[in-house]
Amino acid sequence: MNGDIAPLDPASAEPFYRQIYERFRGAIASGVLKPGDRVPSARALTKELGLARGTIDAAYSLLAAEGYIVARGQAGTIVAPDLKQRAPLASPRPRPDAGAPPSFRPDSILPFQMGLPALDAFPRKIWARLGARCIRAMQPQDMLHPPVSGLPELRAAIAAYLHMSRGIDCAPSQIFVTSGYRHTVQLIAHALLKEGDRVWLEDPGYPPTRELLGHMHIAAVPVPVDGEGVMVEEGIRTAPDARAAVVTPAHQSPLCVTLSLARRLALLDWAAKGGAWIIEDDYDGEYRYISRPLPALKSLDRDGRVLYSGTFSKVLLPGIRLAYLVVPEPQVERFEQIHHAFAGGSPQLTQAIVAAFMAEGHFARHIQRMRKLYAERRAAAKAGLEKVLGPHVRIDTPPGGMHLILRLQGQRSDRELVARMRKQGLYTEALADWNIAGAEGPALLLNFTNIDSRRTAEELARRMLALLRS
Repeated sequence: MNGDIAPLDPASAEPFYRQIYERFRGAIASGVLKPGDRVPSARALTKELGLARGTIDAAYSLLAAEGYIVARGQAGTIVAPDLKQRAPLASPRPRPDAGAPPSFRPDSILPFQMGLPALDAFPRKIWARLGARCIRAMQPQDMLHPPVSGLPELRAAIAAYLHMSRGIDCAPSQIFVTSGYRHTVQLIAHALLKEGDRVWLEDPGYPPTRELLGHMHIAAVPVPVDGEGVMVEEGIRTAPDARAAVVTPAHQSPLCVTLSLARRLALLDWAAKGGAWIIEDDYDGEYRYISRPLPALKSLDRDGRVLYSGTFSKVLLPGIRLAYLVVPEPQVERFEQIHHAFAGGSPQLTQAIVAAFMAEGHFARHIQRMRKLYAERRAAAKAGLEKVLGPHVRIDTPPGGMHLILRLQGQRSDRELVARMRKQGLYTEALADWNIAGAEGPALLLNFTNIDSRRTAEELARRMLALLRS
């Protein structure tokens, strides 16, 4: 019974005290209020509902007489701790086609779960210290609506970071802070695309991208990927008039190959000649283990056709819900208009903490530490998996990224194996679910960032082996 309390019904035949009594009794019976939960004081409820104190006292007296609530003096009034609750009323069973589809990624921490950084290695003490400092420094103006396009300090910190680490020369005004990759794609689509437009998507590629574009009635054109990245010539042959291309040049999602220089230049040339847009999703761009991270495709853009998308979800933590978009200078005004129309801004306190984290050098040091840690964990995970799974799989070793690709040997269904593994608490993903029109062989995508040792990898592999054999 927290927050605003719905008004009572003055037209009801039941008196107000009885309506209050029924409301509390229903909340307790349904499990909304549990044994030991505090209920509003009679004084607070009197003020909230605008009724006489005697009306509230009558309702509370009836609830207490029947054993639903207990007064604890200055500690307040609570639901009786020893009250035996009835089973909640059963909800109507939804139709098979009702409701939203299941989440692409669960809100959990499971072995091999994609999209999670090394949560055990996050610098919580530094984060807590910066958070406390930002809270202490909070002024009245900091409590207003946040700047829609992002906190100026954060936009400046992102611009400085991209200039140094990704070779992108941009001004803070070109950076728009969003609430995640999906929000970024929505912003671009509203600003630059329209219903019926065609957009190149890598095949295989990140499933939520095509799902999101589908909801906006924008046609996805699958373009195959090989060892040099997206096959630009095939895209031009299939859909030369496409309005945009969504690509992951640094580490293709999910195959982790790098877009070759020749294809980068061909892609930029196609966009410049046709007035198309390139949406560069810098997927795991910070994590490359055989050499320094490659410059972003945006750094080669001389015609203002590339929109660069980055996120803090995998570098820091998914719960932060912060990402960013760099747009060409001529498009800044257009994106400001669209952002004001469709966004309300991200929490200012969170942005302030991230800005301080970056400005004081913690961000760059964290990435360096994670790059070293992930190289070690990747080697340990691969060694442990190969030792146990042996001839059943072939493990791809991409030059970077945060996951391994386990190619299944023989005629096996990756979807079926994934479903069985999830029932056993192992959250892998099937490569088949990332295919659009292509036919990449059966494979599993396994995140290694939270596999802390070879021994752990071997233990998990034995659980997988039992499922493979059965």
